[in-house]
Amino acid sequence: MKLSQFKFKLPADLIAQYPSENRDECRLMVVNSRTGEITHRIFKEVINYFEEGDVMIFNDTKVFPARLYGNKEKTGACIEVFLLRELNVENKFWDVLVEPARKIRIGNKLYFGADESMVAEVIDNTTSRGRTLRFLYDGPHDEFKAALYAMGETPLPDYITRPAEPEDAERYQCIFASKEGAVMAPAAGMHFSRELLKRLEIKGVERGFLTLHSGRGNFKDIDVEDLTKHRMDSEEMIVDSDLVDMVNAAKDRNSSVCAVGTSVLRAVASSVCMNGHLMTYSGWTNKFIFPPYDFTVCNSLISNFHMPLSTMLMMVAAFGGYKLIMEAYDVAVKERYNFGAYGDAMLVLR
Repeated sequence: MKLSQFKFKLPADLIAQYPSENRDECRLMVVNSRTGEITHRIFKEVINYFEEGDVMIFNDTKVFPARLYGNKEKTGACIEVFLLRELNVENKFWDVLVEPARKIRIGNKLYFGADESMVAEVIDNTTSRGRTLRFLYDGPHDEFKAALYAMGETPLPDYITRPAEPEDAERYQCIFASKEGAVMAPAAGMHFSRELLKRLEIKGVERGFLTLHSGRGNFKDIDVEDLTKHRMDSEEMIVDSDLVDMVNAAKDRNSSVCAVGTSVLRAVASSVCMNGHLMTYSGWTNKFIFPPYDFTVCNSLISNFHMPLSTMLMMVAAFGGYKLIMEAYDVAVKERYNFGAYGDAMLVLR
């Protein structure tokens, strides 16, 4: 597969800047890869496609306020700092991206907050944009994290062109998010309301969780035409024994297993056994999934509508079949579905 095969014309006004008023009332396109049929529903009707004993796998990662704005020492230049991950708790080392990168060098100090009470020193260059910062803070770690996050804002995707608002801290988050570490929300899970989760529970649909801390690499432009030469950034993930037992039991009784989001699909594909069952895993994954790909665990996928040329679109195409998914995206544009993290959803059945 080539990068150019995932290009399509997406009108800017179809990129959602705000979510649906109610989480479970966005539009839902249902794509049946067995029959090629495409139907249109409301998201809360997703319950009609699952039966007692089926399993839905969710990503319980939690987005933290990763975008900060600081001032460079002496010049006072405004610098955007995007927190990626904490590298060392004791020394308060963080892996970050900085913009504009050309102005930041090892030894520079950055000041954050209205009173510039939070100070960080650049101690390493990791990439052309990346840096390692050491935050100079004498208090306890919990106090430091609280102060740091109080200065940050929700890291909305770049295609959401409006400024982040206080409400985004809640709405750019799944209601079951619990494991802090993501800078990108697992958007498919954001459509689930407490009422819908309860209705699924009453119907007997089982709910399991894994953790994959989605990073900025999902937004990184692919700069090669030959997809076999693209390398994904690594992301931390955990698949525990409770989920493994639930999923493998469902497979053994021929129940449906649904991945809620491409992050779940990627994590499951990174922790599958030779016999097609799931196994426990704790570590990192840089798996890049594009067509063709043989999925052995999940037979349904819930996903949002993704940007052209994105790795998430490639994963959906690998799952549902390239030709059918690209046809479905053409339909989505014509029917004016909303794209992006705050947009509408797709259910792919295999």
